[in-house]
Amino acid sequence: MLSNFEFQNPEFFWVLLIIPVLAVWYFYKRNKITAQVKISSLKGFKTGSGLLARLRPILFVLRLLAIAFIITALARPRTVDVSTRTKTTRGIDIAIAIDVSASMLAKDLKPNRLEALKNVAAEFIRQRPNDRIGLIEYAGESYTRTPITSDKSIVLSSLNDIRYNSIIEGGTAIGMGLATSVNRLKDSKAISKVIILMTDGVNNGGFIEPVTASELAQEFGIKVYTIGLGTNGTALSPVALRPDGSFQYGNIPVEIDEGLLKEIAEKTGGLYFRATDNESLEEIYDEINKLEKTDVEEFKYTNYEEMFRPLILLAGLLLLIEVLLRNTIFRSFI
Repeated sequence: MLSNFEFQNPEFFWVLLIIPVLAVWYFYKRNKITAQVKISSLKGFKTGSGLLARLRPILFVLRLLAIAFIITALARPRTVDVSTRTKTTRGIDIAIAIDVSASMLAKDLKPNRLEALKNVAAEFIRQRPNDRIGLIEYAGESYTRTPITSDKSIVLSSLNDIRYNSIIEGGTAIGMGLATSVNRLKDSKAISKVIILMTDGVNNGGFIEPVTASELAQEFGIKVYTIGLGTNGTALSPVALRPDGSFQYGNIPVEIDEGLLKEIAEKTGGLYFRATDNESLEEIYDEINKLEKTDVEEFKYTNYEEMFRPLILLAGLLLLIEVLLRNTIFRSFI
């Protein structure tokens, strides 16, 4: 409650310094202005008149309190209620193209490349509440996992369900993954359209060349950020499928066509990144998150409730009580 309480003109509190000055002046002058009469006996005076005389300073106290309340009212106490409303003025449509080939099970990222990517991508999606996002899967062929949507719960659930499977054709068809992403964004009315394409290999499949797909992206005004995923040197990767369906692993060289990924990014106005571990992958998505900002307009509404009126009424009541006491009970002592 105190966090939304303020004084509009707190400089008036300096005037409160006059109150101790008045108090000192009153009690200093009181003895001088009190008449003194020497008499031989107090007999004949009403019982209790001495008590009223001692209570007489209460009139001055009431006046000081009234002055204090008036000064506090001049300081304009009030409560402040601030509410905000946001309006997205520039939305971004984003297609995330994920390589789901067998090599994505390599363990140079923890626990493997695919799971590391899913964890980082999920956090990226959560940080884009005002944008529409879709998911594309590709290996030797590609398909839309989730259409472009603003429902983040659907996107996150779909992302979590992505697994390597042997049904989709093997290989790495970068051109196919990029072309499918372009197809999902080409009719978008968003001011900014972005593809985040990640792969851990070289293009070796599909019937659409990556350069052709990048030209399509350029034609439709789509920016492509490319990410090469994999350590430098060798990585513990799947080399053979056992009869029980599990993979046999071995250390094989990491080969990423960085020249192609750089060309795609440069042609479309995007950037190329290399992720060699979990930390660098997180940094890449953070960087993309900073580069692609959604314009959000914030409207702030402030309601003020003035609190000085009760203080003025209380000050007036105290002054009224003082006048009544001064002209009734304490009349004979004034």
